[in-house]
Amino acid sequence: MGEVTLFQILEARENRAKKQKVLLSRYQKPLICFTMNIAGPVKRTPEIAKGFRFGSGLLLARLAKAGFVPLYIEEQLLPTGCEGYYIVDAPAENIKNLTVALEEESPIGRLFDLDVLTPSGEKLERPVPRRCLICSETAAVCSRSRAHSVAQLQETTAALLSQIPKADLIGCLAQKALFLEVCCTPKPGLVDRNNSGSHRDMDIFTFLRSIAALGDYFLECAQIGEETAHLPAKDTFPRLRQAGIHAEQAMFAATGGVNTHRGAIFTLGLLCGSAGRLDSCDPETLCQEAAAMVQGIVVRELAGVSEKTAATAGQQIYLRYGITGVRGEAEQGFPAVLKFGLPVLTRGLDFNDSGCAALLAILAHSEDTNLINRGGRQTQLQLKNRLQSLLQENPYPSQQVLQQLDEEFIQKNLSPGGSADLLAACYFLQQLEKI
Repeated sequence: MGEVTLFQILEARENRAKKQKVLLSRYQKPLICFTMNIAGPVKRTPEIAKGFRFGSGLLLARLAKAGFVPLYIEEQLLPTGCEGYYIVDAPAENIKNLTVALEEESPIGRLFDLDVLTPSGEKLERPVPRRCLICSETAAVCSRSRAHSVAQLQETTAALLSQIPKADLIGCLAQKALFLEVCCTPKPGLVDRNNSGSHRDMDIFTFLRSIAALGDYFLECAQIGEETAHLPAKDTFPRLRQAGIHAEQAMFAATGGVNTHRGAIFTLGLLCGSAGRLDSCDPETLCQEAAAMVQGIVVRELAGVSEKTAATAGQQIYLRYGITGVRGEAEQGFPAVLKFGLPVLTRGLDFNDSGCAALLAILAHSEDTNLINRGGRQTQLQLKNRLQSLLQENPYPSQQVLQQLDEEFIQKNLSPGGSADLLAACYFLQQLEKI
């Protein structure tokens, strides 16, 4: 992006204040406003956008670990800078402590400006002043005295942005994808901010504990991809699978034995490995690489299954209907994601409503084995046809329609967990592509 004028910067600041006022009035909960500390007239470049994505991922990972649930998430990459708005249902002072720790604990955090506003609009002050980007003096003192030139500040900023490890960024965005998926509301039959869907053994806080526990796994998958990039794609998968076994153990330890993310461990683990192997962030290229890594998995793991040896619902569904589930989806390069979920998510207006619509698009054009297991093949086919008709009329159904579907799914004990994992993959690819 090019240079922006002082007038544009002041106008953007005024617009942020207006948006903050509207959000605080609507939700009556604390607000985090996230911008980047960028000196000079150029406020957005690919490197700055990458730093912002990294920061937002770190922020949401911290919120998950703390068990804080956002009621609203919005992010914009504007010519005047990157902006994020997060309404959080937690005490403002606790949120401020969390954001200050994020700003202070790593060098890149010095570029993050995380303001926390109370429901009344009061901006909470930091317990200690921010340090200068360049020297050990406080930032306010150096700013007033113009101790450092814009060129010096830009050089330091560029150095910090260049130091973001690729694997850390990939892993962070995978965690963010899971966070966005569980917060997407309402999702028919699934855990979200409103309820636990058709589940009795989990809620949104169970998912947040699981998300926090999986951060190291996604980082490891990206690192495995980097380390094996010189090898054939199929040689990466055994190491990813071994890491996935340990990740499942971490998930069960965090959730008390509840399966929140087994499918996502497989799907996002593959995509993190693909992103680690490649320089490209193009979704189709990443999905093709994932397909190459698992080539032959359906034949290896399902073709020999019999009535006597079928131990899982997925294996039984394969025997009965020939449906290959997530293995087949991965081996084909995630067509439900690329053809149906991701385009709807990308064209949508916000994380939440576009995510709900993307979930329905995936459901309408794939075979969700979780849904078949709970409701039977006939029910799944009927729902698939209904959703296709619904989405033809309006690709982005209203909250009222989504709520009615949620009530119906809960009443019939239906849960499209496989489609939820693919929605998380959509969020991951969307975030990665925008860097």
